[in-house]
Amino acid sequence: MHKSLFLVCPTDGLEYFLKKKYGNGHHFYGSLGNALICDAETVGYLSEMIEMHGIEEVWFVLSYNNRILLDALERQNFSDVKGLNSFYQDVINQKEYLEEVYAKRNFQFGILSFYLNKKIKELQIKLRSVTHKQLKIQGKIYDAKNRSFQSIYSDLIYLEKYHLN
Repeated sequence: MHKSLFLVCPTDGLEYFLKKKYGNGHHFYGSLGNALICDAETVGYLSEMIEMHGIEEVWFVLSYNNRILLDALERQNFSDVKGLNSFYQDVINQKEYLEEVYAKRNFQFGILSFYLNKKIKELQIKLRSVTHKQLKIQGKIYDAKNRSFQSIYSDLIYLEKYHLN
């Protein structure tokens, strides 16, 4: 595997599992719920890290049972934490959209996929302005039951809102 930067949520504790699956020599950056704020300072720091360490791939990774996501879907105890308010609103909006289309109540994987796709697009746009390096940016969701990392659903599957004719 190419040198990678894994963007993780510290509440998931996935660093051990990522090192076990992909080996050592990779780098990690944490933000609650992967609610990475792509301001100039953060993007500049990530760009420096990418250049300095020869990183070729960036992975947004969350656990299927991410505490921040589950809180956004249920109690919303952390909604006042700086940087999480837009994450919570995205989760709530996507849940409402999915409820319109599906009868099932378990939307975690779809919501995580939607959110990670959104963060991937946001980071791609911001990094293009500070680096000319071609980066592969993808998302994975960790399933603790099966001890496996699953690729997120394509952005073509989970659009920002479904429009049915």
